[in-house]
Amino acid sequence: MALFDLNHPLMFASGILGNIISICVYLAPLPTFKRICREKSTTGFASLPYVVALFSSTVWMYYAFLKGNAILLISINSFGFIIETIYIALYLVYASKNIRYHTIMLLGLLDVVVFAIIFLVSFFIFNGNTRILVIGWICVAVSVCVFAAPLSIVFKVVRTRSVEFMPFFLSFFLTLSAVMWFAYGVLQKDLCIALPNVLGFGLGLVQMLLYGIYRKSKPVIIEEKKLPEHVMNILFLGTTEVHPVDSKTCENFEDEKDKKDEEICAIPLEMEPCSPLKVQKDSPALNVCAA
Repeated sequence: MALFDLNHPLMFASGILGNIISICVYLAPLPTFKRICREKSTTGFASLPYVVALFSSTVWMYYAFLKGNAILLISINSFGFIIETIYIALYLVYASKNIRYHTIMLLGLLDVVVFAIIFLVSFFIFNGNTRILVIGWICVAVSVCVFAAPLSIVFKVVRTRSVEFMPFFLSFFLTLSAVMWFAYGVLQKDLCIALPNVLGFGLGLVQMLLYGIYRKSKPVIIEEKKLPEHVMNILFLGTTEVHPVDSKTCENFEDEKDKKDEEICAIPLEMEPCSPLKVQKDSPALNVCAA
């Protein structure tokens, strides 16, 4: 993330470039949400990256206000806060009931409860430079989560061998953004800025590598397991009735036809007549109606 400083031209230039690339990062999911709006379904896309990105923008703005002299940091994260809010709103509109509930729970837990705890603890327990340092390292942890959030999509890419749900431009701009903010953090000697972008650069490279590997691969279709089918012995009789019988008894009937013990395999005719579709699956063998 950038801090506003005109005293170092290279630092200022890297901050400006970082902000421009960060805007591209925030706008990269636009094709995804165009598809969601067009199909009126989230179509397998996860909400976690957007919820985490919203939380990241909120925490970084808090850090910028505490540190002061951070116009670039406040401006880019204000833009991020607005655009991520729009993304999540669209996601909730077109998500299924279960996914919508999960997203709302995640949003409330992370962006409301956790941020409120961070604010209250830092405000009432810490003060001065200690408060800034604590919030800075919290920002480091949050930034790591932002870069790690797409890992759920990475695992899905490996499992399905399809890059359908991993936007290339998002990964590309995240990698460039990590490079620029790392350079800015090094020039400013701010570990809270430089450190998380090392991981961001590495994860961005992994995502682009996977995209190169699987972009032309044939997707693997994961089929649901079918329930085992019942195997039933069918015995046709000259009656219009269907009754459960024991399969071993029927085998004896087939082997010893001369004993004329047909009454063992057939229930007396006083039983309720069967309809053409009446089948009892509880027995090992069935007698089926025949004309």
